[in-house]
Amino acid sequence: MYIYQMKTVYGVMFFLCCLTACNRPDAKLKEQLINTDSIAINFFKGDGTMDTVVAVKIIRDKKVIENLSALICAALAKPSIKCGYDGSLHFFKNNMVVKDIDFRFNDAACRYFTFKQSGKLTASVLSAEAQKLLESIRQ
Repeated sequence: MYIYQMKTVYGVMFFLCCLTACNRPDAKLKEQLINTDSIAINFFKGDGTMDTVVAVKIIRDKKVIENLSALICAALAKPSIKCGYDGSLHFFKNNMVVKDIDFRFNDAACRYFTFKQSGKLTASVLSAEAQKLLESIRQ
């Protein structure tokens, strides 16, 4: 009886760990982003296509980099391939690209940051706060 109870307890603990791990951002991603020294942001025309860059902004302010990195790593999501893109972020360290991340914020149903992680397309939620920050950078 004791062994059966322990198996049940361990099973429940494993299940809970799996559930909580699904919504946690990848620690490697956070480390990659937080240690960068600049970001190049391309803003596209806003209709979901990547064919026209209308603005390019370079960010070197460490506080803005840290804030944007935290927002990207806040909540992972299942990526939607049909969303399109409104821009791209290119994180640099010592003039080398560390991470490329695309984003969509002009469609309420598709507010995501998307990126490749371990060879797989991954996404995180683009929050209202992240949208405001990106829009303020674009100005």
